[in-house]
Amino acid sequence: MKTARARQAIIAGVNREDEGTRWFSENGCVVYLPNVVEVFVGGTLIASYAPEDKNLRDVVLVGLSQDTQIRKGKLAEAFGIGAERLRLIRKEVEEQGLAAITKRPKRGRKSIVTPALRRRLYELFESGMNTTQVYLERGEDAGLSYSTVCRVRRSWLEQRQEAPVQLALDDDSGGGAIEPEALPETQEDRDDVVVATRGPRSGRKVQHVGGWLLIAVVQALGLHEAMSGRQELGKALAQRLRVIVDAVVLALGLGQRCVEGVRRLQTPTADVLLRASAAPSASWTRRVLKQLVRKASAFWLQMSMMQVYLERSRDDQAAAVFYVDNHMRPYSGKQTTRKGWRMQDKRVVPGATDYYVHDEDGRPVYRFDVPSNDALTGWLTPLTAQLRAALGPKQRILVAFDRAGAFPEQMRRLRDSSIEFVTYERRPYPLLSGTAFDEQVTVHKEGDKDAEVIEVHESRQKNLGKGRGRVRRIALKMSDGRQVNLLAVSDEPKERLIEVMLGRWVQENGFKHGNERWGINQLDGRKVEPYAPETIIPNPARRRLDHALRLARQREGEARRKLARLGAENPKRAKVQHDLDESLELQQQLETQRPHVPKKAPLQETELAGKLV
Repeated sequence: MKTARARQAIIAGVNREDEGTRWFSENGCVVYLPNVVEVFVGGTLIASYAPEDKNLRDVVLVGLSQDTQIRKGKLAEAFGIGAERLRLIRKEVEEQGLAAITKRPKRGRKSIVTPALRRRLYELFESGMNTTQVYLERGEDAGLSYSTVCRVRRSWLEQRQEAPVQLALDDDSGGGAIEPEALPETQEDRDDVVVATRGPRSGRKVQHVGGWLLIAVVQALGLHEAMSGRQELGKALAQRLRVIVDAVVLALGLGQRCVEGVRRLQTPTADVLLRASAAPSASWTRRVLKQLVRKASAFWLQMSMMQVYLERSRDDQAAAVFYVDNHMRPYSGKQTTRKGWRMQDKRVVPGATDYYVHDEDGRPVYRFDVPSNDALTGWLTPLTAQLRAALGPKQRILVAFDRAGAFPEQMRRLRDSSIEFVTYERRPYPLLSGTAFDEQVTVHKEGDKDAEVIEVHESRQKNLGKGRGRVRRIALKMSDGRQVNLLAVSDEPKERLIEVMLGRWVQENGFKHGNERWGINQLDGRKVEPYAPETIIPNPARRRLDHALRLARQREGEARRKLARLGAENPKRAKVQHDLDESLELQQQLETQRPHVPKKAPLQETELAGKLV
């Protein structure tokens, strides 16, 4: 129990012994910071509110009190109220609904320092006046107290401390920065905040500071350099993009899966985390990204990163290694789209297939989106042709892919185009005896203390048949006794080919974490366009006919099974015999129609004409 509590405390990023932390369950706590109260459950921040915001506090309380495993007394104590007060709040919500809390009048009076007055006071401080002079000049006339003027001066000093560069949106003519009040207003934008860059600073209890590791990785990959290297962007937009890229990377790293997730970064320590005067809002982030698309098409960014990855893969002494595989993005909208096989669901689903090329370290070099969900054999040759065009004729290229591309004709094409490859052999293939494996290879997997010993045998070559020639066959006996065969066309040693093929999981992990953490299934804006009427597609009528024929055959088999078990005098035989006759008659009708219904047909000749997008 104690170990579980310690683990939850580590996940939540708070110390269980901290006096400012109050626990209401095994994995739930309330953290009291100087200017904010944060609520964690299972290591996830579920709410954050100002200490004086009692309405939001009560909303969170009501939600948590629905959990029957949380003791109401401990919950009330953690939030600093009595158990009777919590009972009254719950009763109020049960009788009047949640609106009884949210519509309460806010306590305290509205700040009399308006954005316009604040800017005027800032101008007086900029002119060299001190607090007393500003108070005598404007404070008394505006009804401000001396302490209020002191607070305004402190905020002014904080903003000018790092000499920030304003990042307000530029107008289309490329002129100076627009004042904040001229920006399009949204519900989440604040008129008195201008996001500005700042130098690195230190701070205590900086929330989400672990995200700096992700930003460091992105910086090392060269994304910041690629975005700031375009002259047409201008210095101001390039500086804004630095803040935007950092914010989006942090939001995606927190599992938000979209740009809207930058809201999670609006914490009291956001200025230290992002090296900016404030966390950018979601609407401001979208506007800056739209500026990027207007001034320089986003396609150049993909090409710039692709060039960086390809240059890093270049090797004069050995073959440059790449992994090729597809990733299915499911579609759940109302439109009619093509279907493709999704391994995670073990069935076909509507959506689009992306074909990725990753380098040996798992970085995505480029991708092609294929709405028609074509097989891997249809894209291996074009994808490797792109690699050849980018790296030149002298660079050796070694691609690794799974069994979906291990067909004789495809392997022949790759060999004839001077592309080396390694893949798994498709079953069936001959199983070797244990004595046939005459070598051993030790594989050290990252994160595992114990190395895996694999027995290896390479002897006869695999004949592709029909005059296609032969390829190398490497038989592996895994530690669990399974035999796995590799097929290859390459001069690399077998130990190197085994290393490359086992390393293919960096691409699989990229797909897994790319979807779960980065949201790569949301790469498009769900925009659609109609297919050309002459597009050849699988005929849905033929698919339905084949499905009905399979069901009729299953019905026949079931009837024959029952007849074989029923006695000659059993009264149920007549009904089963009738089902058998009906299934045979239906099969005859379907088989008569089958030759006249093609497997594939032009879209305009099917019922999907005008619907498929």
